[in-house]
Amino acid sequence: MAVNLKGRHFLRVADFSTEELQYLLDLSKQLKNDKFTKREKPNMAGKNVVLLFQKDSTRTRCAFEVGAMDQGANVTYIGPSGSHMGTKESIADTARVLSRMYDGIEFRGNEHQIVEDLAKYSHVPVWNGLTDEWHPTQMLADYLTIFEARGTLLGTKFAYFGDARNNMAHSYIIMAAKFGVDMRIGAPKELWPSQEIQDMAAELNEQTGGSLLLTEDAKVAADGANVITTDVWVSMGEPKEVWKERIELLLPYQVNSELISYASDDFIFLHCLPAFHDLETQVARDIKETFDVGENGLEVTNDVFESKHSYAFQEAENRLHTIKAIMVATIGNI
Repeated sequence: MAVNLKGRHFLRVADFSTEELQYLLDLSKQLKNDKFTKREKPNMAGKNVVLLFQKDSTRTRCAFEVGAMDQGANVTYIGPSGSHMGTKESIADTARVLSRMYDGIEFRGNEHQIVEDLAKYSHVPVWNGLTDEWHPTQMLADYLTIFEARGTLLGTKFAYFGDARNNMAHSYIIMAAKFGVDMRIGAPKELWPSQEIQDMAAELNEQTGGSLLLTEDAKVAADGANVITTDVWVSMGEPKEVWKERIELLLPYQVNSELISYASDDFIFLHCLPAFHDLETQVARDIKETFDVGENGLEVTNDVFESKHSYAFQEAENRLHTIKAIMVATIGNI
């Protein structure tokens, strides 16, 4: 099947077929190889890309900037205080202004509706770098890492532990269903995904042969898992009351030595980062002081994070190659 993604927005993995997502993964692999063998061609020469950030990020910003520059494009970064969008200028007007000056618009922020509105009014592709409901660029990086580590998705048992109502869990569930993966969610019932997400996954799984298991028993979710992943338990800026409640709910789902003992011997551990795996950050120290937890990590213990099973930094690097593939596929000269 010939795949052509020119001019397409990239807002959710749900918007793309399995063949289209596989095309992006194959292109990512090719671009990664071209970079390391110094055969990379500037497929975006003369293009201009704008990064519109409501929320700061290390990996997303660097991946888009380096990816665009590697491919010959110019980049403008607009940080949280750098535009009038939503205050003095509407989202629609911002989209119509930027799309007359740029060939592609990246957005990273809060409400998913914002990126949908940008796409609605933009004349050029809009890419979702993260919203509160979806994180599609991270899915490509994670699946590229799985392919590199395992060579195949066949028979893959994928376990996620933590808050299953957030953007990472939503994206993992739908990406797994697109590829027919056995997806397990280990979380308290209060933090299970919405019925809408479950129904979307069920419909896709009927087509691909995948499955989705929601369980409050962490050991059941981890049993025989080939891939284990988690995410931070609370977003920055949420009140301490939320932290206290969430920590109490999720401590039984911490990825630690006991939990991984139920996984496959050759499992890989993924984390989208940043991770609270030690006390080397101010936030982690604040959590330890306030709630008396996290001495050896919070959502993942340091021994697991630093183990041979951890592919978190290869995964982080793959943000560059997969984000580059999204830009090249939608606005590049290929």
